[in-house]
Amino acid sequence: MGDRQGMVADLRSDTLTRPTPGMRAAMLEAEVGDDVYGEDPTVAELEEQVARLLGHEAALFMPTGSMANQVGLRLHAGPGQEVISDHLAHVLRAELGAAAAYSGITTRSWVAERGRLDVETALRVMVPDGGAYQVSTACVVVENTHNFGGGTVQPLPELQRLRQRTQEAGVGVHLDGARLWNAHVATGVALADYGACADTVSVCLSKGLGAPVGSVLAASAEQIGQARILRKRMGGGMRQVGMLAAAGRYALEHQLDRLAEDHRRAAEVAAAVGEQLPEVVDPATVETNILVLDVGAAGWSAADFMTRVGDRGVHGYPTDARHARFVWHLDVDDAMTGHTADVLVAVLGERRTGAGS
Repeated sequence: MGDRQGMVADLRSDTLTRPTPGMRAAMLEAEVGDDVYGEDPTVAELEEQVARLLGHEAALFMPTGSMANQVGLRLHAGPGQEVISDHLAHVLRAELGAAAAYSGITTRSWVAERGRLDVETALRVMVPDGGAYQVSTACVVVENTHNFGGGTVQPLPELQRLRQRTQEAGVGVHLDGARLWNAHVATGVALADYGACADTVSVCLSKGLGAPVGSVLAASAEQIGQARILRKRMGGGMRQVGMLAAAGRYALEHQLDRLAEDHRRAAEVAAAVGEQLPEVVDPATVETNILVLDVGAAGWSAADFMTRVGDRGVHGYPTDARHARFVWHLDVDDAMTGHTADVLVAVLGERRTGAGS
């Protein structure tokens, strides 16, 4: 492929996307009102659209994915109750202890390979009624696709089985679907089929879809009524926010199917790296737009590896001491993808051959 002098591929996250010209035009032309009073028509249209897609009664536009998740958890659990999830879950690792800090909710977890849901393991951890001696489990959280797991898609049969068993036990399910759009595009499973597997579902508009900001929480009409109060309490009441909701609507209508391009590009780089260094990545595990490399297997620390590839115009994110994550998105094209493959293979090979010592 050759070295591409001066090229930069910023793959730290799919949150780095910038509004396209068409999206900017839609934002400029959006009809707006005061959303705290429920009077922004564009927000209402977005909420109705997302609720319909996910097969739920209602939805609420949120400024961030973390707020959407935290409001969702609070709908299920109160102070002194617990939420359980796998040990790599975003709600446990990357939301700064918000469930405990704001809602008095405790958490427990189980170890999950690549974040893959194992229903039997989740059920063994779950304590539906702890009585006077144990903390009671109020909610199980599932992430789909799974961020720190490397873009893992949760199998629909497992999600359906979890839903059935938790309903029998009187425990709620929250689906952190920040990248649920990617799961839908990768598998062809209807969004409503995924939505039916959870009581509450959060989806993000500002990752691969390319909106500048915003997430949506879908649930029953009664729960969304409560969520509106919780959102305001957390400081998330918004005014003429239809301009942002218009970006989300544009993204859903024009930039959903193109997520397949991100998946293809991530797979191409995984194949290039895996062919040369199979110990670093198994290409079969790269299901969507996220590539996680075990750079430690090639003798690198994640921090040193990030510095070296960054010097050559490829930017990623170290998820821990030995793993590096690269996420494809709207603003990374085929040329940048080719450059990324070249750089990753070359730098990884330096340590294996001793050239980078």
